[in-house]
Amino acid sequence: MRSGVPLDPFWGGVWIRSGAGWESVICDRWARVEAAPGGLTVSWMEGVSEALWLQQHLAADEVLKPILASFPDDAPLRAAVARCRGLRLLRQEPWECLASFICSSTKQIVQIRQIVALLSERWGHPVAVPPEAVLNRAFPTAATLVSAGEGALRDCKLGFRAPYVLDAARRVVEGRLDLEGLARMETPAAREALMEIHGVGRKIADCVLLFAYGRQDAFPIDVWVRRALSQLYFPRVHQVSAARLESFSESYFGPYSGYAQQYLFHYIRLEAGR
Repeated sequence: MRSGVPLDPFWGGVWIRSGAGWESVICDRWARVEAAPGGLTVSWMEGVSEALWLQQHLAADEVLKPILASFPDDAPLRAAVARCRGLRLLRQEPWECLASFICSSTKQIVQIRQIVALLSERWGHPVAVPPEAVLNRAFPTAATLVSAGEGALRDCKLGFRAPYVLDAARRVVEGRLDLEGLARMETPAAREALMEIHGVGRKIADCVLLFAYGRQDAFPIDVWVRRALSQLYFPRVHQVSAARLESFSESYFGPYSGYAQQYLFHYIRLEAGR
């Protein structure tokens, strides 16, 4: 399998550079990936029955050809697919996905990684790992973060995000936010339920819907995606409104618009780094 996702070590939780590869703790299980000719070499702890959980997380069972064929046949997407060959959407655990994206507000990827790592180190329970592993703890549960309290969360560099993470955790613990139930809801209703959390706007809600629930009609528009849409699709417009970009994304990119969003996101970041 090929995947461009693990090489951008945030959007699956925390992926840490380990030698020539990357490692992470996914749903209480340690894993390591390393680039190899034609795909990835994947490692996990002995005793864990099969690796379907890791296959699902990396979307290794997803056939890309029909997804890419559904994209509009335009120059930006052709360039993005060529540049980000093999990129897939990770399937993330809902609570960790929600908390991580709340932590991501106005933060750079390296800072987000640090916050998630600090939370896991302080309140995550230990998991079985090989002796040379860099990571050895799972992401803390919602109940654990409620017990920790706002002050302790601020000590993990959350800043103004601390009460937002705490509000999300309390809603989960008290049953006001049913993460399993979101999977059975239509996207607009699920988005509205997520946006009831303090500090969660449409972008974070759509990130959770796309990465935790695979909702292809969720199209998160962050700074990078706004830049991609503006530069690649509205180059002659001085400033495109958020409403126009939302309307365009909802109608233009087809049944796998969430996948199109991720290709454009990575493409514009790679181009900016040239």
